[in-house]
Amino acid sequence: MAEKVVVIYSGGMDSFTVLNRALKDGKQVYALTFDYGQRHVKEISCAQTVCSNLGIPHKVINISAINELLAGSSLTDDIDIPQGHYEADNMKSTVVPNRNMILLSLAVGYAVSVGASQVYYGAHSGDHAIYPDCRPEFVLKMNEVCKIANYESVEIFSPYLEVNKSAILTDGMTMGLDYSNTWTCYNGREKACGKCGACQERLEAFADNKVSDPIDYE
Repeated sequence: MAEKVVVIYSGGMDSFTVLNRALKDGKQVYALTFDYGQRHVKEISCAQTVCSNLGIPHKVINISAINELLAGSSLTDDIDIPQGHYEADNMKSTVVPNRNMILLSLAVGYAVSVGASQVYYGAHSGDHAIYPDCRPEFVLKMNEVCKIANYESVEIFSPYLEVNKSAILTDGMTMGLDYSNTWTCYNGREKACGKCGACQERLEAFADNKVSDPIDYE
């Protein structure tokens, strides 16, 4: 029987690649998506479509009530989404306080309940400059804790931790993935803005791989 894993699946291109990497690795995947009140809620509908098409178990968990505690992020508060390069200092406004520690803790709890040995998590090197909870030292410490937090040891596995978005897309292309059902833009509009840091990093990845992004931009 295939090893069970939980994949934190936002609906973005990174977690979409992670999801398919887990399937390619022969894992029995349980996809987990969090609604934490993010304005780019369109990513959740993308996740639902993909999981339905793949026929894999998928839970969407509403944890938006935590925003009563976690203030100050432009992803969840009434603060303008910054424009500019992904690693620009102004992108720090998109940090949601303690988000990944919370999401990983919930995912590990789910993993224990379904008998999964790993939680797949889509952090990558392009996140390191702005997001402390995507850096290798954070993943290492969370991994150490999650191996002893329960009677059952659960590993935090980040297959793309040391590579950037362009390399993630390269791997996805080798798997023949279609990125039309992914969403990256931080603005919650019908089309991607093409100007926020998330959009710019995505567009750079497609340009680096010399392919066209299949989603629509304003």
